[in-house]
Amino acid sequence: MHLYQYEDGYRYNSDSLVLYGFISQFKLKGYVLDVGSGCGILGLLLKRDFTCIHLSQIEIQKAHYLLNEKNAQENGLETELLLGSFLEFCFDKKFDFVVSNPPFYHEGSKKSENDALKISRYANNLPLEAFCKKVSSVLKPRGSFLFCYDAKQIDLVFAALKNNKFQVETLQFVHSKADKNANLVLIHAKKSSKALVNVLPPLILHDTDGNLAREVACIYEKSQTKSMLWQN
Repeated sequence: MHLYQYEDGYRYNSDSLVLYGFISQFKLKGYVLDVGSGCGILGLLLKRDFTCIHLSQIEIQKAHYLLNEKNAQENGLETELLLGSFLEFCFDKKFDFVVSNPPFYHEGSKKSENDALKISRYANNLPLEAFCKKVSSVLKPRGSFLFCYDAKQIDLVFAALKNNKFQVETLQFVHSKADKNANLVLIHAKKSSKALVNVLPPLILHDTDGNLAREVACIYEKSQTKSMLWQN
């Protein structure tokens, strides 16, 4: 998959790819919404692999919306592109799945002077509680919410999900190396579920020599992405 990215803007990283790998284990069907789609990587990869889904993608930044549009056309993939704030947008349908790699840098983190990077990275642009509330409102009964977040904020994630009638069904922590603390958590939550939590083995990105771990290398190989620079 060929993906254009802006030379001086936010670019996707390993978070998007490991989230794609995590989501791929679930049987996506019906209507899928990708929130904060950026260049489109997550939703477009899922549309490529799950051809039967009806994909919608929403992005608040017009420059990224246009990039998402270009990448969908470049790869011959059909998607409904929406421009606007997810929290304020009035959707004309309910979704079976909502997927997202949302901004989750916490207050107090050193912020970039680049406004586009600020919007893409920092949680104050998409507050967790409001985010979960809106996701709940656009999902069908028993709909699924699949996303990643900062592992250090797992307590806030569980509280926000519970407050909005979600139950976490599957959880996986991501570590840069086996001897490092988790820096990311991958979550599958479902509305009105009573299932117990299935905690998967941790995903380790790199081995002791700094090379990609086998499981992660397989995700990269499956994604088959090639990044190309685009000037805005």
